Amino acid sequence: MANVYAKRPIVVVKGKGALVWDINGREYIDCGGSYGTCIVGHCHPKVVEAIKRQAERLISCHGSLYNDARSTLLEKIMHIAPKGLNKVFLSNSGAETVECAIKLARKYTGKPEIIAMIGAFHGKTMGALSATWDRKYRDPFKPLVPEFKHVPPDNLEKVREAISDRTAAIIVEPIRGEGGVRLPPPGFLEGLREICEEKGILLIFDEVQTGFGRTGRIFACEHWGVIPDILCLAKSVAGGLPIGVTLAKENVMVSLKVGEHTTTFGGNPVVCAAASAAIEVLIEENLPERAAVLGKYFKEKLEDLHSRHWIIREVRGLGLMLGVELRFDVLSVLTRALENGVIILDAGKNVLRFLPPLVIEKEHIDKVISILDVILEKEENERIRGSPTNQNA
Repeated sequence: MANVYAKRPIVVVKGKGALVWDINGREYIDCGGSYGTCIVGHCHPKVVEAIKRQAERLISCHGSLYNDARSTLLEKIMHIAPKGLNKVFLSNSGAETVECAIKLARKYTGKPEIIAMIGAFHGKTMGALSATWDRKYRDPFKPLVPEFKHVPPDNLEKVREAISDRTAAIIVEPIRGEGGVRLPPPGFLEGLREICEEKGILLIFDEVQTGFGRTGRIFACEHWGVIPDILCLAKSVAGGLPIGVTLAKENVMVSLKVGEHTTTFGGNPVVCAAASAAIEVLIEENLPERAAVLGKYFKEKLEDLHSRHWIIREVRGLGLMLGVELRFDVLSVLTRALENGVIILDAGKNVLRFLPPLVIEKEHIDKVISILDVILEKEENERIRGSPTNQNA
């Protein structure tokens, strides 16, 4: 396999709920959720059953043919979609759903320019990468797609200054994930909506990471009462299987003509069956509300750690999308957490990112906090002494 992933030294072979087990049978609390894909938990019985049942009937069906599993999913998506977003394009990943959004914006408006935010992450395919900010992702692959501008985040005046008569759309993450789990200031998303309506340009929300209950609402944009023209979803939609969902207003989506944007595997029957089951679980088990309640509890516990550990600079986030900014590189903390049975992600060099399945139990959160408490104390003591931070916590 290509050496492109920052590997953790464990071999995971089984998962259930918010727990995974390695090849030696050791249990881990998964606060990474396979980078946010396991919203309903690893191997949820309803999702597993849907996959088995569909795999016995039909595994592959190209979009040129109608399919019942695909139709069922589209109906379920429409049932939960923000008002007015009533057309869907199905693909296979977050980057693909962003690519579709970019092409849609250009086709609908007839204009080429896309405005994105400094610090944004939208994917690593060429169009999505052009909207992404971090130089470590961009520089090796220049020249990128032209006509992309980046402006300071959370600054409506800078957005206004960047708009030209060539601007097609503004793309933004309601909460920046890879950029450090950063929430927008009050009025920012509402202001973007107003600017887009005033200037006649499209508003694209990238909810690949924030969508499907993660933040305590089905879609993060609901917290601010703002509906975009195009909404990008992926990661958690299909219970862990690869999917991308681009939602758009009908007048925007119909600008794409037959053959202009297709994908061989989009709307795969097995993936659609899994996604339908995942949506049912999301609603029936009231997982957005669970994310809100447990997210508040988790954040309070992290803030308690903040009050006792000077190494923590800030705790932030919404629902079960949480970030802890440290005063130093987080690598040692991530390593020690793994050694102690907890999988945590990073969001930049000095931010711990928590994206656990929404089915995580309070006892799991308490255990994570207890382990982090010990690790952070050890980190602080070693930094005070100036000793290496490579020992087990």
